Amino acid sequence: MHISKLSLINYRNFANTKLLFNKGVNTIIGENGSGKTNIFRAIRLLLDENMIRSAYKLDEQDFNRGLEKWQGHWIIISLEFEDISPDESIQALFLHPTGNISDNAVGKATYNLIFRPKMEIRLRLSQLAEGDKEGLEKILYSITIDDYETIFTGRSDADFNSETFYNEVVGDFDNVKFNKEMELPCLGIKIPKILSIEKEISFTFVQALRDVVSEFHNNRTNPLLTLLKSRSGQIDDALFRPIIEKVKDLNDSIEGLPDVQTVRTDITNTIKHAAGETYSPSSLSIRSELSNEADRLFQSLRLFVGESEEVYEGAVHELSLGGANLIYLTLKLLEFKYQKTKQSFANFLLIEEPEAHIHTHIQKTLFDKLNYDDTQIIYSTHSAHISEVSNVENMNILGREKSRCKAYQPAKGLSPIEIRNIQRYLDAVRSNLLFAKSIILVEGDAEEILIPILIKKVLGISLDELGISLINIRSTGFKNVAILFHDDRIQKKCSIITDLDTSIIDTAPVASDADPVRRFKEKCLSSQEVGKARKAALESFMKDSPWVDAFFAHNTFEVDFITAGNANKVIDILSEVYTNPGTIKEAKEDLESSNIAVYGRRILTIAAKEGKGWFAILLGRNIDYKTIIPDYILNAIRFAHSHITREIWFNILSYRLGCIEKDSVSFLEKEKIANFRAKLDEFKAEAVDFSDIQSKMYTEFPDDQINQFLKGY
Repeated sequence: MHISKLSLINYRNFANTKLLFNKGVNTIIGENGSGKTNIFRAIRLLLDENMIRSAYKLDEQDFNRGLEKWQGHWIIISLEFEDISPDESIQALFLHPTGNISDNAVGKATYNLIFRPKMEIRLRLSQLAEGDKEGLEKILYSITIDDYETIFTGRSDADFNSETFYNEVVGDFDNVKFNKEMELPCLGIKIPKILSIEKEISFTFVQALRDVVSEFHNNRTNPLLTLLKSRSGQIDDALFRPIIEKVKDLNDSIEGLPDVQTVRTDITNTIKHAAGETYSPSSLSIRSELSNEADRLFQSLRLFVGESEEVYEGAVHELSLGGANLIYLTLKLLEFKYQKTKQSFANFLLIEEPEAHIHTHIQKTLFDKLNYDDTQIIYSTHSAHISEVSNVENMNILGREKSRCKAYQPAKGLSPIEIRNIQRYLDAVRSNLLFAKSIILVEGDAEEILIPILIKKVLGISLDELGISLINIRSTGFKNVAILFHDDRIQKKCSIITDLDTSIIDTAPVASDADPVRRFKEKCLSSQEVGKARKAALESFMKDSPWVDAFFAHNTFEVDFITAGNANKVIDILSEVYTNPGTIKEAKEDLESSNIAVYGRRILTIAAKEGKGWFAILLGRNIDYKTIIPDYILNAIRFAHSHITREIWFNILSYRLGCIEKDSVSFLEKEKIANFRAKLDEFKAEAVDFSDIQSKMYTEFPDDQINQFLKGY
C-alpha cells in the first residue's frame, strides 16, 4: 500500500492543492516558506500515532490565510492509497466502520480528516435563504473554534480539489447557498477510533535537524533512547537479572558510605532540634536513585562517536554539526528498520530536509542508498544536490504565490523520452530552476557570466533579488527543459535567450571572392539559416503558452552588445587581449566603426581568440552602471519577472539616482536629484503610484539607461 495522492483544502498555506506520489522514493522540492513542513504535518495528522491527538485540536491558525474569514469554512486533508492490502483488518478501514467486508476488496481508497462546523452551525447555514449575505455575516460572526468538530472518514469518492464540490458540499459563500443535507455520502463513512490506519502501518518521521544536541538531551525525543526502549522488551530476563543485582549492590554501597550516613544523621538531628519531635519526619534516608529498571537505566546511556579519521570519541555535543546530524539521521533510520520488522501492511518513511549541515557527497549517497523494499519514502528538500539525483517522475515542486502555495508535478503528461531528456539536464547547477520563482535559459558561457553582472551593475539588484534563476543549457536544446513550464506542470515564467545569428555581412556570392571570403560567407549564411529555423521551431513550441517566451539577439550576444552602444567597454580591455600596439590600434578603430560588418567581425574574432567564457570574464570586470543592456535581454527579464514590487523599484531607482549623482556637477542637476529623491520617498510611502515616479524619471533624466527598462512596466 502506498500514498498516491494528498489533497489539502484550506490547510495553512494551501488553499487548494494536490500532490501526487508513486511507489518508492518521492521528493518534495520547494524554497523556504513554501509549505514543505505543513505537508508533512498534514500526512502525520492522519498516519503518525504521535500526532493523532493533535488532529482533534486544529484551530484558527490552521486555516488558510487567504480566506477572508475562516468561520464556516472547512479544512480537508485527504490521503488516497493504492495497492491496498487484501487483509481483512486493513480492508475494514476503507469498506465499513463495522469491519464487515464485501466480496470485492478495494485496491484504491481514501482516508480523510475533515475539520468542519458542528451540526448546529451547518443546520443554521443550510436554512439561510439564497443570497442572504446579512444573515450569513450574523452566523459567521458568532462562530468560534469551539463550534468545530474533527471527523475521520474512509470510502469517499469525492474530488476534494474540485471547486464545484466545495460549493455544493461546504457551501457557496459568495452567493450564500448551502446544502440542505447534513451528512453527504460523498464525504465517505466515518471511521471510529478503534479502526485506525496508524495501528496497522509502520510510520517514521525524521524531522528537519535544527538542534540535534537538544534532541539527544530530551528523553522524549532522544533517538538512542527510543531505539533502546523498542529493544528492551526483547531482553532476556535471565541476562538482565544479574545487572539488577549489581545495581542494587551499588545503591547499597553508596548509601552505606560513612559521609552519607553522617549527613543523614545530621539532617535528622537538625530537624528535630528546629521543629521538635512532634513535627519532625518519622523517617529520613539518603538513597541512590540509580534505577534497576531497563527503561530508567537506558536513560543514563549516552552515545560517544569519533569523527571520520579521528581516534578520539566524543559526546554528541562535541561533534561537528554535520557529524551530529548524520548520527541523528542514522538512529532514526534504524528506528524505522525496527518498526518495519513488525510485519505492517505498509511502511512509510518521511524525511524532512536531510541536507542540513551534511556534505554534498553524503547527500547524494544518502538519497541513492535509502530505497528500502516495500517502503514509500518521501523527502522534502531545498538541496540542489538531492534534487539532482531525484527522479523527476516522483517529484512535487512547491511554488509560492503571495499567501498561497501550489504543488506542481513536473513530469505530468510527458513522454518517456521527454522525461529522460529532462532527467539528463537536471544536474546540480541546472536543478536550481526547480526552486526559482522564474527562469531564464541561456545557451552559452558569455550570457551566463555577463547577464547577472549587467543586471547588478546597471539596476543595482541581483537576479536572485528578482527571484530569477539563470540556467546555462550549453546548447540550443531549450525545448528539453522549457517543456517543464506548462499549465499541466510547473506554472512559472521561463524566458529563453538565444541568438538569431543574422549574418553581419552580405552573403550573396561574388565571382571575385577569394576562398577565405567565400568560406566566411558560407559560414555566415549557414548560421543565419540555422538561426531562422531555431526561431521558427521555438515559436511553434511556445505558441499560446503563457509560461514560455523566447528573446533573440539579432546577431550574437557579443555583436549585439556592441550594437547597443558598448564599444568603449571592449576597447578598455584590448590591452589584455593583444600585446602588439598596432593590433590594439586597429582593433580600436574597428570597434568604433559604425559598420556592423567591421565591428561585428572584430568582436567575434576577439571572443574566438580568448574563448567566449574567458572573454566574458575579462569584459565583466569592466561593466559598470553606464553600460547599456541590449533590449532583448531587458525584454527577457520583464517576461520572467513581470511584477516588480514597490520596494524593489525603490531600490532600483535609488541606486540609479546615486549613479546620476556621481556624474552631476551643476547646481541645477543637484537640485533635480534632490527633488526626485523627495518624490521617491513619497513613492516608498505609497503617496504616489508607479506611473507618477516613472513619468518623473522620464522627464528629469531622459538619457538614463534605466528608462529603457522602465518602459516595459
